[in-house]
Amino acid sequence: MRLPRWWSRMRHSSHQRRVHAYTRSSLYFVALMELVSTALILFSASPLDGGWVTLAVCVLVTHHTLLMLFTTRDGLDHYLHQGERPVKLLIWTGFLTCVTSLVVGGGIALDLLPEKALPVAFLLCSYFGGPVALLVPLRRMAPQLAAPLVCCLVAFGLQCPGITAILALAVVQSVVMVLIGATFRTSAWTLRVLDRVDAARETEKRLAVAEERLRFGRDLHDVLGRNLSVIALKSELAAQLARRGSPAAVDQLAEVQRIARESQREIREVVRGYRQVDLRAELAGARGVLEAADIRCALVGVDSVAPALSPKAGSALGWVVREGVTNVLRHSSAELCTITFGTSRDGRAELSLENDGAVARETAAAGTGTGLAGLRERLSALGGTLSAERAEGGIFRLTARVPLDAEDSGPDAPVATGAERVGAGDAGEAWDAGKAGDVEREVRR
Repeated sequence: MRLPRWWSRMRHSSHQRRVHAYTRSSLYFVALMELVSTALILFSASPLDGGWVTLAVCVLVTHHTLLMLFTTRDGLDHYLHQGERPVKLLIWTGFLTCVTSLVVGGGIALDLLPEKALPVAFLLCSYFGGPVALLVPLRRMAPQLAAPLVCCLVAFGLQCPGITAILALAVVQSVVMVLIGATFRTSAWTLRVLDRVDAARETEKRLAVAEERLRFGRDLHDVLGRNLSVIALKSELAAQLARRGSPAAVDQLAEVQRIARESQREIREVVRGYRQVDLRAELAGARGVLEAADIRCALVGVDSVAPALSPKAGSALGWVVREGVTNVLRHSSAELCTITFGTSRDGRAELSLENDGAVARETAAAGTGTGLAGLRERLSALGGTLSAERAEGGIFRLTARVPLDAEDSGPDAPVATGAERVGAGDAGEAWDAGKAGDVEREVRR
């Protein structure tokens, strides 16, 4: 059996759309039940009782049901912040509720309608509480429901003028209106919560994409920052050697080519999200690069702290070394750079990178640059901290603290160890950088 097209679309739609469709259909069904209940009341025994008055009541109730459907639809859209408040529609629905109730009460009092028609006024007044709950704040519902309730009590009073019966009816009618209004309101509230959950999921997806973009930009900055500085330094050295006619210029150009290819490999690792650095290789490379720039480099306390670091903590501190050395090359006229390892009072590994020759823009860059911001993100994921400060005498100090056994499950989670992925290449680069430093010092002499 072939299913209808609309049913097939509904089955293959999202859960959110299906819940919306089911809820709206239920509320529309409540409005249609008003018409069905009225027809059963008026025509259950003798359809001709009342004649044209019965027909007039049927016409009024039919129009009232249509207005209830439109008011429920627009009221639900308004509650879900998808449309304007249908004020005129609500007023017309309330006015028709009052008129129909008075017509029913007057018809019964004049013996133009059977007494069994009196529940029609109660039904219309009760169902009217649903759209009002969607369109009016809870604190303002009572004034909106007062007029239909009064008309319903008048219709009942024309038949049974007892004050006790009227008060009892007022209580029962108010409770029924509140229950129907609560049904409509909670149904709409459920849809609103569902929409917000769906919006939160979409936001979560966009944040995940944005986080991946930030990771890519951060890693790309960290990877290319130092490598481009080394390429610029070696290119300048090769140019000086070429002017002097030294055959060592060819070796330096070959090194530039090798570092460029190494940068390509590291960029591929960044794209795949598998980039991890080895602390010892980074320290060796930092010493070679600094000495190539005629900057003395001192390593203090490495052998006492590095072996106790977890792979994740060592990788994070390796990025700190790389970024710190890059900033020394770019933003200072340093002659000495000291990298010190130690253990803080709270048992954390502490790395301090200190250099002289700091300029004013270095401090500004430390506060606003993307490199140090990326390092703070890396360290904060491990429970670590990063601080940058400028001391007297042109001293700039970068301090990183991280737990010795730090681990996380972020996007930098390693797929292979640092020695497997980086060690050999960075160690060779460090040795070559040291060799380049010897050549440059020879050229300067």
